[in-house]
Amino acid sequence: MAQLDELLIYLKDNDASDLHLAAGLVPRVRAKGKIREIEGREVLTDAHLRELLQEIASPKHWEEYSEAQDVDFAYGLQGVARYRANYFVQQNGAGAVFRIIPEEIISIEKLKLSKAIEDLADLESGLVLVTGPTGSGKSTTLAAIIDKINHTTSKHIVTIEDPVEFVHQNRKCVFSHREVGLHTQGFGPALRSAIRQDADVILVGEMREMETIALAITAAEMGMLVFGTLHTNNAAKTIDRIIDAFPAEEQNMVRMSLSESLAGIVSQLLLPTLGGKGRVACNEILLRTQGLPNVIREGNTQMLYSIMQAGKKEGMQAMDDVLFERAQQGMISGQDAYMKATDKARFEALLS
Repeated sequence: MAQLDELLIYLKDNDASDLHLAAGLVPRVRAKGKIREIEGREVLTDAHLRELLQEIASPKHWEEYSEAQDVDFAYGLQGVARYRANYFVQQNGAGAVFRIIPEEIISIEKLKLSKAIEDLADLESGLVLVTGPTGSGKSTTLAAIIDKINHTTSKHIVTIEDPVEFVHQNRKCVFSHREVGLHTQGFGPALRSAIRQDADVILVGEMREMETIALAITAAEMGMLVFGTLHTNNAAKTIDRIIDAFPAEEQNMVRMSLSESLAGIVSQLLLPTLGGKGRVACNEILLRTQGLPNVIREGNTQMLYSIMQAGKKEGMQAMDDVLFERAQQGMISGQDAYMKATDKARFEALLS
């Protein structure tokens, strides 16, 4: 058993999401959104921390860390959990953050996701984006949707991640889990291969670069169902972020392609409950309608709110509406709702 395993087990046993290690500091965990020290632990020296980190890293990952001073990989503890690890260097020496990835994939029902999100699993083709800041539960929501597909249809699902997070068992579907750096050189090459690998569903862990975004849109246009993530807070910013990733002379063409391929955007925020004993997910949901392609082609993202308002019967909802409702229900604080809202003036009455 590696020395670090004890801290990773502590993370799971104390219902925390992240373990923070840094030379010069006492180990810390993030639980229910707040970071706190682990009681009874001593300050980590740079030499001791590097010893702990090297013990669980593969020779390849440790070499990459030594050269680039930054590396990502996944680490699993049988019967406990998988962890997404990031090693880095900071002012006092080595540092690392471990994010827990539960071994059990939580179902859509247990997550209490809306029917509109559940129905995304029934799509045959198109681009579906799940967006939100780091730690908002994007991967958990996507895993639940993929799990629904796995239990209801027979398809080939290719996941491309850095690193692989949730590992799905082959049930009705056949999975090809591919890790960037380990099984492929990058998201772009892996996406090109997936198009030739008879994939029905492709999961792209992060759509960071222009090439990855372009290939994801192309795959969706070719009739595959493509799921991707972006670090944006709502549908309007998501569409703008995709278009802005391309040079000005290519943006009209991208708008055309995106208007034809976009099937839905789910933007997610994870906020502390009013009592501070848990967290609640708030989702903005935009689905494909007859009017959506025209709005995207014209770059008129201000109209997206009207589309969501008109599509409430289909399960669409705007983030500000969800935040306002959660605050009125006493699920989250008015202050938290105000801080995350786009139309701040609407939320000022909640602050009192």
